[in-house]
Amino acid sequence: MEHSQSTGPGLLLAGRYRLGESIGRGGMGKVWRAHDEVLHRVVAVKELTAGRFVAEADRLVLHARTQKEARAAARITHPGVVTVHDVLEHDDRPWIVMQYVDGPSLADAVKEAGTVEPREAARVGLHVVGALRAAHAAGVLHRDVKPGNVLLARDGRVLITDFGIAAIEGDSTITRTGELVGSIDYLAPERVKGADPGPASDLWSLGATLYTAVEGTSPFRRTSPISTMQAVVGEEPPYPANAGPLAPVIVALLSKEPERRPQADEAERMLLEAMEGRSPQTAQAYVPTQRFDRREALEEGTAVAPVPAAVPATAPTASPAPAPVPVPAPVPIPVPEPGPSPTLASAAGPVAPVQGKGRWRTAVLTAVLAAVVAGGAVFAVMEYGNGRGGTDPDPRPTTAAPAPEPTGTGTTGTTGPDRGVAPGDAPEGWHRVDDPEGFSLAVPDGWKRQKDGDQIDYTPDNGRHRIRISIDRSPDFENPYVHALDLEKTLQNRMDYERVLLNQNTYRDQVKSAIWEFTWTEKQSFPGPRHAIDQLYYGDDGTEYAIYMSAPEESWEATREQFDVVLQHWRVPGE
Repeated sequence: MEHSQSTGPGLLLAGRYRLGESIGRGGMGKVWRAHDEVLHRVVAVKELTAGRFVAEADRLVLHARTQKEARAAARITHPGVVTVHDVLEHDDRPWIVMQYVDGPSLADAVKEAGTVEPREAARVGLHVVGALRAAHAAGVLHRDVKPGNVLLARDGRVLITDFGIAAIEGDSTITRTGELVGSIDYLAPERVKGADPGPASDLWSLGATLYTAVEGTSPFRRTSPISTMQAVVGEEPPYPANAGPLAPVIVALLSKEPERRPQADEAERMLLEAMEGRSPQTAQAYVPTQRFDRREALEEGTAVAPVPAAVPATAPTASPAPAPVPVPAPVPIPVPEPGPSPTLASAAGPVAPVQGKGRWRTAVLTAVLAAVVAGGAVFAVMEYGNGRGGTDPDPRPTTAAPAPEPTGTGTTGTTGPDRGVAPGDAPEGWHRVDDPEGFSLAVPDGWKRQKDGDQIDYTPDNGRHRIRISIDRSPDFENPYVHALDLEKTLQNRMDYERVLLNQNTYRDQVKSAIWEFTWTEKQSFPGPRHAIDQLYYGDDGTEYAIYMSAPEESWEATREQFDVVLQHWRVPGE
C-alpha cells in the first residue's frame, strides 16, 4: 500500500498537531514530540509504523489494536497512567495523541546508571502497582509491563504507558487465538504456556522489571527467543543480590504459579516497606527457605539442587512445591527469509523477522515454538532486543531484517576523506558489489557473498577472513558507543576478550558513531588468536549500521588496511 505523505518533523496532523523530533520507537510504532497548536501545549504522538509493509488483513488488525489501545487507556483514571488526548486518522493509519512526559523511561535510566538504588526502585514499583490496580479495576490488563514502558518524569512522577497490546476483559475480537504478544523476557510463565493472562501476569512482569532495575540485567534473557521462553517457564532467576529490602518482594512477584504471587494490594504494602528501607515481613513467606549462593556452591563443587518454588503463607505446609515445567531442548532452527508481515503469523507458516528493538532480533518457526511452549500457540515476536546471540566463529552480533536504505559513504575520519570516494571507483584488485539487501561496497577480488539466515558476509575462505554487515532500523541505545559498551560486557563474560580501542568518532558526517577494535582466541571454527574491528554509526533516520572485519592475528595488518578501503567505498544506490 502506498502512502500519500511521508512523516517527519514539521508535519501537521488533523490541522493542529505539528510533529517535532522523534523521541522513541518500538516494534509497533514510533513516538514523536509534537506541539498542539490549538491548546498550545506539548504532546506525544504515537505513529503506527508496523502496518506499512504488511498484508491488508494484518494491517487492519494492527490498526484495530491501536484504536483499542486508546480505548483501554481512556477507561483508566489514574495519575500513574499516561493520558490519551486524541485519536486521529492520517495517511490511512491511526495516530494516538498522548500526554507528554518529560523524562526518561526506566530502561533508559538503567542504561545510563547501570542499576537503580533499591529504595528508588521500590518507589517506582509502588507507583506502577497503583496504576495497575486502577487498570485492573477497569477491566484492563496491560500485558506488556517492562522497563521501556515505565516513564520517570523529572518532577518525580512515575507513569506507565503503551497499552498497545492491552486486553479489555470480554473483548476477544482483536487478538488472534493462540497468538502471544509482548516482550519475551517480561512475559509471565502462564502466558508463555498459552494460558489466559490475569492481573497476576502483570505483577509478574513488574517483578521482572524491578529485577532489571536493581541488577542491571533482565533475569531471563537468553541467547534466543526459545531459550528465553524456556528460562521463563522452567528456571529460577539468580537471587537479586543488589536489591536489599526489595529482594523478597521481587522473589514473591516472580513466583512461577499465578496463585502463589501476592495480589496488588499486598504487593503495594510490601513495596512501601521496602521504599522505607525495611525488609517486608509478609514477603518472607514467599521466599524459599533453603536459598543459598548457587554460584559459590558450584565453584566449591557442591551438588546444587534446584531452588524450590516460593510458597505463600496461606499454602498448605504439606503441599510440595511444583516441579518445573519440562521444556524440550532447543533444536536447530532454519531462519526464514524476511517476509511481508513483520509482526503477525498464521498458524500454518513461519514467523517473519520483525522490526523490534535491538540488533539481536530473530525469527522462529511456528512448529518449533509450538513444541517448546507445549501449547500449540503461534508466537508473534514483537520485540526481542538486546539478547545474547551466538559467537561462532566471530563474537560480534548479527542483525535480522536488514534495512534496504543505509545512508552515506566514507571512512572513520582517520583515513581518506570523510564522505568517501567516487561511487563507481574500486581499487585495483577489488570489485564493487551491489548487495541484494540494498547497500553497495567494494570487496577484494575472489571474495564471495555468504548469507546464512540474517548474516551477510563477504569472505574468500568460508569465514576465516570476513566482512560482515549488520543493519538495525530500531536500535534501543542512545548511541553506538553505548551499544558497543553493552556488547563488550557480554564478550568479557564469555571469552578471553581484550579491548584494543573503543572510542566515539565521526563517520560519514555522523557524530553518533563509534570505532571498536578487539582481540580474542577462537576455539571452534578457526582456532587461534583473532582480531576484529567494527565501525558503528547511526544514519539520519536513526538506523544503526555496523561495518565489521575480522581475521587471524597473523594477517591483521593487511586486514586493517582492507578495512579502510571497505569504509571508503560503502554507499547506497544512487550515490
